[in-house]
Amino acid sequence: MQQLLVTIDGPAGAGKSTVSRKLAQRLGYRYIDTGALYRGVALAVSHSDFDPQDDQALAQLCASLKLEFRLTENRSVLLLNGANITNEIRTPEITALSSTVSSRPVVREHLLKIQLEMGRKKAVVFEGRDMGTVVFPKADIKFFLDASLRTRASRRYDEMEDQDSPTLTEIEMNIRQRDAQDANRLTAPLKPADDAVKIDSTRMSAWEVVEFMLAQIKLKFDISKS
Repeated sequence: MQQLLVTIDGPAGAGKSTVSRKLAQRLGYRYIDTGALYRGVALAVSHSDFDPQDDQALAQLCASLKLEFRLTENRSVLLLNGANITNEIRTPEITALSSTVSSRPVVREHLLKIQLEMGRKKAVVFEGRDMGTVVFPKADIKFFLDASLRTRASRRYDEMEDQDSPTLTEIEMNIRQRDAQDANRLTAPLKPADDAVKIDSTRMSAWEVVEFMLAQIKLKFDISKS
């Protein structure tokens, strides 16, 4: 059976993580959340005392970090220098800092090498914001998943469990700011690859999106879906 490298890009709250995990399960592939790698660097920066825009300090920090995904009890967790940081990187503070960190070329260059190695053997679904445009421009098939701003904010709000979580309006404002940062940054701005299959998930369930993606993959390749 042909082994593929699949990329799924899109803005915050579009449903990339859920869809990417489900698609990888259906294909029997590995799932790589590249945004988690940037959050891992952001977490390390938050524990330091330097300016996150200090490229020299960032380069030294990145050189000291070992980031890896490990499958534990059917769940993929992110390890930073051997410690499980999967839950620590999902706070609003790390989310905001990761947007700043991800715009620094020195960080992107360091993580690019890690991602390229992860994709070398294919049979993998990569989720991110520049997977199909920068990291894997020759990916076998690329998807760009989007949804309306209100839908994306509502999805994020529904995921919140803490009583001190931001309001729906605050989440929508944060996503709007993140969209602007990601789309306007000089390095690897958020945009669909020219050959990406664009999907608006505003009125689609995660499973409907996955079925659509599987149909697109079957149109192009000889695969056996489970």
